[in-house]
Amino acid sequence: MAMTHERRLYVAYGPAGAVGTVREVEDGVFAVTMAGADAPVGQYEGITVAKNALVSHLKPGSDRPEFREH
Repeated sequence: MAMTHERRLYVAYGPAGAVGTVREVEDGVFAVTMAGADAPVGQYEGITVAKNALVSHLKPGSDRPEFREH
């Protein structure tokens, strides 16, 4: 029997709407893509690190977005 692993996707929402996504590309490796970008800004080990990386790419003074799993 084959084992499958669903890849996780989180959308980050700020006050004005979606600001980016965190998408699992391998087990425990997440790609961060900012809203409107054609390519990810990077890949990170672990969901917490990836979420923090997304926050670090926001404009200074931006509120921390809410991450919703899809």
